[in-house]
Amino acid sequence: MAEPRGREIRGGQYGPLSGQDIIRIHKASLEVLERAGVQCPTPAVVEIFRKAGAHVGEDGRVHLTRWLVEDAIFHAPSRIRLCGRNPDRDLVLEGHRVHAGTGGSALNVIDMDTGQRRLARLSDLARCARLVDALEHIDFFMRPITPHDVARKDVDLAKWYTCFRHTTKHVMGSAFFSGTATEVLRMAEIIQGGPKKLRERPILSFIVCWLRSPLAMTEPNTSILIELVNRRIPVVLSSAPIAGTTGPVTLAGTLVQMNAELLSGIALAQIVSPGCPVLYGAVPAAADLRTMTFASGAVETALLNAGAAQLAHHYEIPVYNTGGLTDSKVPDIQAGYEKVFGCMAAALAGGNYIHDAAGMLESTMTISYEQFVIDDEIIGMLKRMLRGIQVTDDALALETICAVGPGGHYVAEEHTVRHMREEFYYPRLSNRQYHEDWLAGGEQDARTRANRIAREILGSHEPAPLPRRIARKIEREFGDVLGPYLDRIQAPPR
Repeated sequence: MAEPRGREIRGGQYGPLSGQDIIRIHKASLEVLERAGVQCPTPAVVEIFRKAGAHVGEDGRVHLTRWLVEDAIFHAPSRIRLCGRNPDRDLVLEGHRVHAGTGGSALNVIDMDTGQRRLARLSDLARCARLVDALEHIDFFMRPITPHDVARKDVDLAKWYTCFRHTTKHVMGSAFFSGTATEVLRMAEIIQGGPKKLRERPILSFIVCWLRSPLAMTEPNTSILIELVNRRIPVVLSSAPIAGTTGPVTLAGTLVQMNAELLSGIALAQIVSPGCPVLYGAVPAAADLRTMTFASGAVETALLNAGAAQLAHHYEIPVYNTGGLTDSKVPDIQAGYEKVFGCMAAALAGGNYIHDAAGMLESTMTISYEQFVIDDEIIGMLKRMLRGIQVTDDALALETICAVGPGGHYVAEEHTVRHMREEFYYPRLSNRQYHEDWLAGGEQDARTRANRIAREILGSHEPAPLPRRIARKIEREFGDVLGPYLDRIQAPPR
């Protein structure tokens, strides 16, 4: 299968952990699983572990042996392909390849017209998908909001169909209920042409929060996880300890607990379905212990996610981690510097699937259309950094330098024309005008310009539609659920 075009962006240049640090965290994690164990939600899950060789204590905790965990690591794939409806937008997760995209499940939206925070709607999800489909540097679409105008029992099908309708990039999301996970898979099978073709080209993947830190698996998410790995659908195992509250206050201690939790999930998945595609879903963060608030934009959150990427690379399992979070309530300078630190740490450490990198504000509680545009620019600049400086005979420009000589210039040189488009990143949003021209243009700041760009995209961009026969089949098969929401799913550009 051909490699995706234009996606060869690699990190791995930065790591807050030494090789010895990683070994110590690994050994400590194994000891946690042997001594403390994990709490399983049902007797059936306990029995899965027991049959695989785990010890079950009198209190019902499951204690995992070193060999059981290391056997699971051995079976977990090192390479996972996540596909888009458009094959040019496929993602290959392996090694230090870096991809960044949306994330979260925000409840609020900053309205483009009023600038005020309001509850998110299903039509916002449609517009977000359409906007992200057009933004060049955002690699995937993980549904960023939970719409308040959809009944909870209908949310899974409504949000997934909305995403499939409005973007050709890879779609990731969750399922609140085990039964609806099956229905979502059926929807994707209709789009792809059957279960076999969906396994060959998975246009969707699931994030499963199967565990509540510290060390307690939960229902129904553990059952959803088992169902999905049996279907061989790519799954993110999400562990999200917060240093100082649901994890130890020390960053190393939080990494030990998070790693133990993820290894227990990897073990469960590989016992149930050896070789199934799972992502090491590291979502660690820090708390501000002065206020007991979630500090998503903290530099410690960035450090934890970089360290998590190193641990995943040690196991050679693709990593899903976080970058681009902020505690700011609006697209302002705080959002800018917190997002850059978070994204840069995760990407330079080689995060394969960096979620929450676009659109999120207020510690994942709110999204902003303008912020998607701003973050696309941040991600684009970051990717240019990761490409580095190419040193070839032609790039050294020795002959051109000698030909131009002292006192000359390079603007009209053929060498300049040949390299100018690929060598520089040309921003869409950033303003590089002279001050007088900026004044004459209305003194617009970045947020104002981002609002204008978002409106232009939503007014003109048309994602490649689902074939009409497929859309009709989905709407007919799931009409009882989707019917009341179709006008919102088919949201107008504005």
